[in-house]
Amino acid sequence: MQELIRYVILGIPVGCVFALVAVSLVLTYKTSGVFNLAFGAQAFLAAAVYYDVHVRHGWPIIPAFVFVVFVISPLLGFVLDRGVFRYLRGVSPIAKLVSALGLAVALPQIIQIWLGPGQAFGITGIWWDDNALYRFFGDYTLDGRQMAILVSTVVAVLALVALFRWTAIGLQMRAVVESPRLTELAGVNADRSSSAAWMLSSAMAGLAGVLLAPFSASLNVGDFTTLLVSAIAAAAFARLTNIPMALLGGILLGIAQQLLAGYLPPASLIAKDLKPSMPFVVLFLLLLFWPGLRNRREVTDPLSGADPPPPSLASASRSAMLTRSTHIFGVVFVAFMVYVILFRADAFWLSLLTGTLVYSVIFLSITVITGMGGQISLCQVTFAAIGGFTTAQLATAVGLNVLVGMLAGAVLAAAVGALLAIPVLRLAGIYLSLATLAFALMFENVLVPVGWIGGGIKRVNVPRPIIGPFDLSNNKSFFVFCLIVLVLVSMLVIFVRRGTTGHYLDALRGSETAAQSIGINPAKAKIVAFALSAGIAGLGGGLLSMKNGIANPDDFRFELGFVFVVVVVSTAARTVEGAINAGAAFTILPVILSDWLGVSSTWAFILFGLGAIQYARHPEGTLEAGKRQSLAFFQRQYDRLAARRARSAPDQSGDGQSPSPSQPLAVKS
Repeated sequence: MQELIRYVILGIPVGCVFALVAVSLVLTYKTSGVFNLAFGAQAFLAAAVYYDVHVRHGWPIIPAFVFVVFVISPLLGFVLDRGVFRYLRGVSPIAKLVSALGLAVALPQIIQIWLGPGQAFGITGIWWDDNALYRFFGDYTLDGRQMAILVSTVVAVLALVALFRWTAIGLQMRAVVESPRLTELAGVNADRSSSAAWMLSSAMAGLAGVLLAPFSASLNVGDFTTLLVSAIAAAAFARLTNIPMALLGGILLGIAQQLLAGYLPPASLIAKDLKPSMPFVVLFLLLLFWPGLRNRREVTDPLSGADPPPPSLASASRSAMLTRSTHIFGVVFVAFMVYVILFRADAFWLSLLTGTLVYSVIFLSITVITGMGGQISLCQVTFAAIGGFTTAQLATAVGLNVLVGMLAGAVLAAAVGALLAIPVLRLAGIYLSLATLAFALMFENVLVPVGWIGGGIKRVNVPRPIIGPFDLSNNKSFFVFCLIVLVLVSMLVIFVRRGTTGHYLDALRGSETAAQSIGINPAKAKIVAFALSAGIAGLGGGLLSMKNGIANPDDFRFELGFVFVVVVVSTAARTVEGAINAGAAFTILPVILSDWLGVSSTWAFILFGLGAIQYARHPEGTLEAGKRQSLAFFQRQYDRLAARRARSAPDQSGDGQSPSPSQPLAVKS
């Protein structure tokens, strides 16, 4: 009994940190409708600034704390609201989520560049003595850092509850998320209320970052990512709406983690893998089974029906002649590039462009699930890992032909995707995306360390096969093989998009209720989309392992799933060429930045993240928007040329006479 009480007391401060970020997530979601996945990055920024002013520049603790929590963090929230999220009110939940994902990718990289290559260590807490011990119930003690967390959390939560219950600004902030247009009609300044909410929630994130920083030997963005996921589990416990329940959920999660660490044998496999993975498991189970989250829809603006529909693909508006010209130019360009790569490029560029083809295959899975299915899946890199590890294990441990192993990996990934879709599709929007994130984290932390799955501490080699006279160990032959796979997968995606399944998904993306009324089964169509996207990602993962010669877990980290999504959606998520351009950008842009421009390749991820912020303004992607403008320009030029030829055509007839007024022109300008 004494051990139980001790573990509970030790778990409360950890749970309070979870609760503090969970309360911030709930606050932002209640007041802006944005589930801010960049909260971990905001907390990391606050910790980095606190380290800079307190350790590097020697500021006293209290001024440093006040400067970070009450100046820098609210200012960051104000900038994010004014520069990004203000333009997202009234847009789709997917656009809000993608923009938050872009910030989650870009902000940590900016902070790492600012901090420099050295490690940030030596951070002290805000309590007057971090090492002071405080006894509770006799022999149970907490130190100064833990006491700072307890006191700060209680004060912050009580202040928030009072704000929302008894102040006008709290009521206004809650009203803005329901419909900013209706609140404006009622005389409420929606912009001011939104800015206040973002400044307040950002201050909470800053407080969490400062409180968490002293517990790490050095600042590491991974610690704040784990904190974010744990806080998401607590927020899901509160159904993303109830601040006291978020507080309770965070504390319960912290206690559960401490109990698990205390009672499980330290050397057991369960203790090593399940303890750090417990927040991910809890999040996944809560999203599937917690009452009130299943079949829940985000709050949307009731006046959003007055908005125009999203634009169609640019290719659908061009003429037949321009379409043929585009296809001819594309074929000639691809043939020219293949010739240059095979006969002129050196080994480095051959390997780099082979990687472009491989990642393009993986990115086509996002084209299916996001561009066609209208859902944001954060576990596509996990499906790629399933394909890569299956290929490696079947080829090395079982002795199967590596091509058979690659196809088996794609089939297994598709089966896992279909099985995952069955429970997950009861969710929608942000809830579905969070469930896929939890699945990715569970897979990475629980299954990848297992030897017969991810290889454990060893890396599983992946040989390249021989196909008839072609030995794929030759890099040029492997490039041609990857090109053939990309072409076949692209044709499959185009076939599905133009077929019945693609039309069903278009209808569901427009209005699921209307689609059901004409006999479309949404569950069946979405399961097909999930399975197809997972299978394509698994195929790409097998290609990636074959290219590298090894199935490396570092190639399939869950953070890359964020990057994959923002790269594809910021280019063009609905088209095949968008996925191919995203693959080129992902592999080539870092090289251009580092080798040609002499800047850190990290800037590539910053550009990817910032590009995703434009998704709300260009939901078709910046590449598709640019293509629409280019096609419109070329179409105007072609129309003018055709009209000019039509006007001059009578003069080139036999008699050289102009047509009489009674003879109209064949083409009228």
